[in-house]
Amino acid sequence: MIRVNIHEAKTHLSKLIEKLREGEDVIIAKGNKPVARLTLIEELKPERRTATAKGKVLISDKFDLPIKDFEDYTS
Repeated sequence: MIRVNIHEAKTHLSKLIEKLREGEDVIIAKGNKPVARLTLIEELKPERRTATAKGKVLISDKFDLPIKDFEDYTS
């Protein structure tokens, strides 16, 4: 585990991120007291949004009715 003060963290952030990628834990301290922990995010996934096609897709009232030309395939 790597422990650095705030000034060191600001100065060497890129190096600390590389240490995270190597599996090290990084704790940031202020006045020798831990105040934050840096963690590696494995994968960022985009936020899922629902109802994005609302009002764009119209379904006919006849949607569930049987298809006349399809009768031979249903038995």
